[in-house]
Amino acid sequence: MIRNSFVQLSAGLPLMVLALALAPAAAAATAERTFESMVAASGQLDIRTSDGRYVIKPYSAAILETTFIPAGEGYDPASHAVVLAPAAVKATAQDKGDRIEYATSGIAATITKSPFRISYTYKGKPLVAEKRGFLKVRDDVATGSKDINKGEARELDAIEFALDADEALYGAGARAVGMNRRGNRFTLYNKADYGYGATSKQLNYGMPIAMSSKLYALHFDNAQTGYLDFDSKKDNTLTWETIGGRKTYQVVAGDTWQDVVGNYTSLTGKQPLPPRWAFGNFAMRFGYHTEAEARKTVHQFALDDIPLDAIVMDLYWFGKDVKGTMGNLAWDKDNFPNPTGMIADFQKQGVQTVVISEPFIVNTSSRWQEAVDKKILGTGPDGKPLSYDFFFGHTGLIDIFGAPGRDWLWDIYKGLRQQGVKGVWGDLGEPELHPTAMRHATGSADEVHNIYGHQWARLVAEGYQKDFPTERPFILMRAGYSGTQRYGIIPWSGDVDRSWGGLQSQPEIALQMGMQGAGYMHSDLGGFANPVEDDELYARWLQYGVFQPVFRPHAQEEVPSEPVYRNAATKALARQAIRLRYALLPYNYTLGFENNQRGLPLMRPMVYEEPGNPKAQSMSSTYLWGKDFLVTPVMTKGAQTADVYFPATSAWFDFYTGERHAGGTTKTVALKADHIPVYVRAGAFIPMTAVVQTTRDYSTRRIALHYYHDAAATAGSGQLYDDDGATAQAYEHGKYELLRFASVFKGRTLSLSVASELGKQQARQPRAFDVSVHNVANRPAAVKVDGKAAAFGWDAQARLLTVTLPANAAAARSVVVTL
Repeated sequence: MIRNSFVQLSAGLPLMVLALALAPAAAAATAERTFESMVAASGQLDIRTSDGRYVIKPYSAAILETTFIPAGEGYDPASHAVVLAPAAVKATAQDKGDRIEYATSGIAATITKSPFRISYTYKGKPLVAEKRGFLKVRDDVATGSKDINKGEARELDAIEFALDADEALYGAGARAVGMNRRGNRFTLYNKADYGYGATSKQLNYGMPIAMSSKLYALHFDNAQTGYLDFDSKKDNTLTWETIGGRKTYQVVAGDTWQDVVGNYTSLTGKQPLPPRWAFGNFAMRFGYHTEAEARKTVHQFALDDIPLDAIVMDLYWFGKDVKGTMGNLAWDKDNFPNPTGMIADFQKQGVQTVVISEPFIVNTSSRWQEAVDKKILGTGPDGKPLSYDFFFGHTGLIDIFGAPGRDWLWDIYKGLRQQGVKGVWGDLGEPELHPTAMRHATGSADEVHNIYGHQWARLVAEGYQKDFPTERPFILMRAGYSGTQRYGIIPWSGDVDRSWGGLQSQPEIALQMGMQGAGYMHSDLGGFANPVEDDELYARWLQYGVFQPVFRPHAQEEVPSEPVYRNAATKALARQAIRLRYALLPYNYTLGFENNQRGLPLMRPMVYEEPGNPKAQSMSSTYLWGKDFLVTPVMTKGAQTADVYFPATSAWFDFYTGERHAGGTTKTVALKADHIPVYVRAGAFIPMTAVVQTTRDYSTRRIALHYYHDAAATAGSGQLYDDDGATAQAYEHGKYELLRFASVFKGRTLSLSVASELGKQQARQPRAFDVSVHNVANRPAAVKVDGKAAAFGWDAQARLLTVTLPANAAAARSVVVTL
C-alpha cells in the first residue's frame, strides 16, 4: 500500500538497477579454470578446481544441488529457502577420463574436465549446462549498485548458463512482462510499483528462480540482492548475479510441469491449507475509519444477500490519520470504542476480523520510545536506531531478524488474537523504504532485504504454532522469498492501478507465482490505485476473481471497493459472481488441499496442459482453474467477443450453456455481461453446494455433483476434500474425509462412482448427491443408483440427466446409466 506522494521519495534510493558491465578479466578467469581432483563420499561429489571447490549433492532423484566455493572462502551451509533434507539417494560417480558422470536414477551431472564445464540431464534428457560457470562481474558505475563506502560500482558474483535457442523461460517472482519472460533482465530487490498497469518489471515479491519449457527449474539459493538475466543480450545466456553470499543453486526436474512444481515445493516447503473462510468474500477498503462504519458495512452485506466471511481493517484502526500514527498497533478507542465487542459481534455473523500492521514505527507513534528502549529497530553503522523520512512520518524499521524485534511484534499479534482478531495483514513488507546503510541482527539491509517478508511470515506462523497450535493462521502479505509459502503466506500483487491495463497484468502474475510455489497470489479485485469508477471494469475484475485464489476487493476509499456501495446493476453482477464463488467452495477448497499435498497451483498456465505447444508456452489470457476449468477473463473495455483457445487434450463444455467445443481449436465466442467465458473439461467432476451467507454454514452433507459426459472421455476422475475448515494439519491428524469420483464409459454404459476415505479421527456422516450428467443426447434407457433402478430426470433441450443419491453413510456409491 504505497501512497502517491511516496513515489517521489523513492527515486534517489541506492537500489540496484539494470545496467551491467563485465569486468575485463571475467572471461579470462573462467577460461583458466582447470580440473584438479574428485572425491565421491558422504552422499556428495567434491570437485577441486584451480580456483576453488564444487560440492554436488542430490536431494532426490529429481533434485541436484551444486555449490561453488571460491579459493579463500568457506562453505556457508545456511539456506533460507530449502527445508528438504538430502535423501539417501543412490548416486554413482564414474571417472571416464575426459569427464566425470555423477548420476542418480533420474537427475545427473556431467563434469567435463577440459574445458571445465558442468551439464545436467534428467533420465538421459539434456536440461541445462553452465556456460562459463562462476565468474566476477561489475555493475555500471553510473546506474548500478554502488559500494556505499567508496561510491564505486560493486563487484558481483555471478553464475552463467547456456540456453537452447527455443526454450521459454518463467520465474523471477512477481513481474508483468509477458508469460515467456526470456529477453528480460530482472532486479532481485523486492520493490513496490505503485499504480502499475499492464506491465511491471519489478514488483514486491521477487524470487531467484528460473523455470524452463524443457521442464526444469534453476533455483539460486541466496537471498542477497542481485539480478537474474533471462538472455537479455539474446546470446542464449542465463545469468544470476549477487552482491555476495553463497554460490549455490539447485536443478529441479520432472516428467511434467506438475512434477517440477511438486519437486520444487518438496525442496522449499508445501503451503499449509488456509482456514476455509479464506476462500470466501472479503470486505475491505482503505479504510474503515470507525467502528460504526465497519458495522454498517458488515450489516449491509447481509441486507443485500451477498455472502461475506471477513472484514479487513486498514491503518485507521490504530490512528485517525494516515501520517504520524504508524507503529501504534493498538485500537484507537475514540473511533473504535469497543473493538472486542465488535469483533465478537462479527464472529456471531460468521465474519472474521483481519487488521493491518506495518514494520515501520514513526517517531510520533505512541510506541516510538518503547521501540528505542527495547532495541527493536534496525540501526545505522553507529549502532543507534536508524531513522529517516518516509511518507508516513519520520520512521524506524523493526528488526525482525533479532529476537527483541520478533518477540515484541509477536506479543502484539498474540494480544490481538486474544481479542478475537483472526488474520494478520502485513503491509509494506519489502520493506518499502529500506536504506542500504541500515544494519540488522543478521546482516546489512541489502543482504537481508529480500527475506524481510519471508521472516515476517515465519514470525507469525511460528507464533501460532507456539501459542495457538490448533489454529490455521491467515497471513496476508505482499512480499516474500523462495519457500515463503511454507509459512502460509497469502500474497497479493500490490497496488495495481484501477484500469483495464491493471486487470490485464493480473493473470500472468498469479500464474507465474503459482508455478514458483506461491499458489495463493491474487489481486486487489477492482484495482487499488486512483479514484476511477468504471462499473464494467469492476464487474469484469470480480468475475475473474471467482477463478483466482482469494476473492478480496480492495481500493482507495474515494470509489468504494465493496459491492454493497455500488449502483444496483453493478451490485447485481457482483452478487452473482460472489454467489458462484460460494457455490464452488467444494471444488475450490479441494484445490487448496491439492496445493497443500502436491504443491499444485490453484491457477495453472496453459503450458501445464500442452507443454510442447509454443502458443501455450506464452499464453496467460486463458488459463486453467484447477485441473478442469478453462477460464478466459474479459480484460478489454467494451469487448463483445473473445478468442478462446481450447487445448487439444480434451473436448470442453461451456459452463453456462453446455455447448461442446472440440479441443485443439481457437474460437471467437460472444461475451455476456453477467459472466466471463468458462468451460469444463470432458470427463470432469465438478462438486458444488448450496450458497451460504458465510462459510461458517458450509456443509458437504448435500453435494451437487456435475459430470461432463463425452463419448471420447472413456474414463474420468475428480475428488472432494473436506475437514472442519479450521484445525491446523487436519489431514495429517486424521480429521478429514476425501471423496474420490470416477467414471467409466464403455459401449452404452456410463458408470459413475464415489468412494469415501476417512481419516482415523473422522466419523463418516450421511451425505446426499444431486447428480447432473451433462451432454446426454437421448433419454437413457435405465438408471441405477447403488445397484437399484432409480427415478431420473432428463431435459432434452439442455441434454441434462439428473438423478439423486439419497443421504446415507455408505463408503461407496454408484450411478450406472444405460444410454
